[in-house]
Amino acid sequence: MKDLTKNKLQMELNKVILNVGGTRHETYKSTLKKIPATRLSRLTEALVNYDSNLNEYFFDRHPGVFNQVLNYYRTGKLHYPSDVCGPLFEEELEFWGLDSNQVEPCCWSTYSTYKDTKATLAILDKLDVEGMKLSEQEIAHLFGYEEEYARGTLTRWQRLKPRIWAVVDEPYSSTFAKYIACLSILFICLSVLSFCLKTNHGGSNPRASSARKAFYYIEHVCNAWFALEIIIRCLVSPSLKRFVVSPVNVIDMAATLSFYTELFMTKSNIYLEVLSIVRVLRLFKLTRHSPGLRILIHTFKASAKELGLLVYFLVLGIVVFASLIFYAERLQENPSNDFNSIPEGLWWALVTMTTVGYGDVTPKTFPGMFVGGLCALAGVLTIALPVPIIVSNFSMFYSHSQARSKLPKQRRKILPAEIPRRRSQRLNQLKINDHFETSFGDGTDQSIISRANEEEKCEV
Repeated sequence: MKDLTKNKLQMELNKVILNVGGTRHETYKSTLKKIPATRLSRLTEALVNYDSNLNEYFFDRHPGVFNQVLNYYRTGKLHYPSDVCGPLFEEELEFWGLDSNQVEPCCWSTYSTYKDTKATLAILDKLDVEGMKLSEQEIAHLFGYEEEYARGTLTRWQRLKPRIWAVVDEPYSSTFAKYIACLSILFICLSVLSFCLKTNHGGSNPRASSARKAFYYIEHVCNAWFALEIIIRCLVSPSLKRFVVSPVNVIDMAATLSFYTELFMTKSNIYLEVLSIVRVLRLFKLTRHSPGLRILIHTFKASAKELGLLVYFLVLGIVVFASLIFYAERLQENPSNDFNSIPEGLWWALVTMTTVGYGDVTPKTFPGMFVGGLCALAGVLTIALPVPIIVSNFSMFYSHSQARSKLPKQRRKILPAEIPRRRSQRLNQLKINDHFETSFGDGTDQSIISRANEEEKCEV
């Protein structure tokens, strides 16, 4: 009987009550000792969270996550609650001193989804697809005017430069910037259209001759606009180095330079005419005005591994089927054999696997036709496999972009919570503050204790 009473007493002493966010939990201290070097394994009555009246530890944390935390101590398996956001779960685990990498495999896929979302949002921040308007302080930081802005000594040019830059480089910054962007798009389309149409000679037709002259003058006007735009953007750019190395700006400068080089040359040069094809690439300038195009380009960047895998399997299939078709056509008598070597079969395999099928080279024998059928099926499967991944990436980027555009621009600020202190800590602090005001006798000054008691009453 005494042993039973002793065991019950030991169990009661071993019990611990945890109040997390208003939800009370009861467990044993031995259970919390299973995972050492964590917050719950070091519980003592000297902690500020301990309430001696209720004999419990109070933590103002998320109760739903703590259910899984306590279950981790009991079973040794950490599960992820599906109704909690990933960053909140990580923050709670960090508070309790646990490692998020200990999440069970069954929950890891759901838990790691938020990391992909976080990476996507970081990419969208770099792309700036929403065209968010910067504050004056952020603009000063962008142009390197922090000190002048803080002192209020910005010059007229320093105030004017960001405004011009916003007009020519940020289409969504103002209504006037949108008009400039529309004008720039019009000149890009006219330039590409005139470049393409002026190659149509039309024989000795006088209308074709007058049309070529019209395209010639249109191209002059368009390139004059592009040259002016490049000069202005170069002068007001926050970073000249970033402006010069930008791929879109390199294309624009190369296209404008090729036009004026061709204009001032007396003799026509075939290499210079080939170089002028860069003018068509001006269409990539539309990415500055279209968030969807920027997302599409980055989708291909994000899908680089899948595209690389596609190219690898295509090259592998082309080499294999080119070799097979070369030997398959020689198994039967074939006087009109189109595959005299494996390199000739490479072209056929490429055209067949990409499902183009020009028909200039075809197998004539039954073994060759069988190899051709296998080549076509392999090509369809190889090309179709990475397409869903690319579509999924684009859908993910685009959906997050649309969601971010609907978010409020300003969030309400929340003040940090004050960390509670025990009475002994307040006594020490009051002793330090009153060190030079109160003379201490044999014991502690009673005025300090009375002030501490008053603070406790106010807190209650």
